[in-house]
Amino acid sequence: MRINKYISQTGAISRRETDRLLKAGRITVNGVRCEIGQLVDPDDQVLIDGKPIENKVNSVYIALNKPAGITCTAAPHIKGNIIEWVSYPDRIFPVGRLDKASEGLILLTNDGELANAISHSDHGHEKEYLVTLNKAFSDEFVAHMARGVQIPEAVTKPCFIERISEDEFRIILTQGLNRQIRRMCRAFGYTVTRLERIRVMNIELGELPRGEWRKLTAIEVEELGGRLGI
Repeated sequence: MRINKYISQTGAISRRETDRLLKAGRITVNGVRCEIGQLVDPDDQVLIDGKPIENKVNSVYIALNKPAGITCTAAPHIKGNIIEWVSYPDRIFPVGRLDKASEGLILLTNDGELANAISHSDHGHEKEYLVTLNKAFSDEFVAHMARGVQIPEAVTKPCFIERISEDEFRIILTQGLNRQIRRMCRAFGYTVTRLERIRVMNIELGELPRGEWRKLTAIEVEELGGRLGI
């Protein structure tokens, strides 16, 4: 990861202060003066003024199988908010949205850079869903959904969609528009009765029980960071 992110995750100093120290040549990596934007590995020796950096904050990366009815907000005054549900001892926040009626995979972290990189709709990161409708749908519906759908503020991007049964399908989006799948389906006269997110980029829901959470593995975090370029 970049040196700024590496140091900011320790909570030792701010990114602005990090840049100032880098310009002054006071940060070294493996005994060599560090440059702004330089990449470092976890096993590199990073020193400020010849001294190790004190790690004051541990990065947290959580995958939750969100039940329907939980609101994806960190606002404490919202009843049934996701932070209250997870009840993690340190400050974390949800990455992106998964509306209250939907269920499945949502990530929580204290890593703002990673959260912003995943959530930004222009970055084209894949999110995969299983969807059940209120009635059987046609092959024409599948074709129209895949090409893109006119909703009030935009035409959705082309996407992958695959039929599972007469009223269920799997869809992979690279956009993050609000309630996008529900509004796409509504444009053709269908109502979503169940929506479950099963993947965000390389992170899969797998067999994680509904309502429970787990920490991401080091390999998952490393691959996620690599795909995001951070």
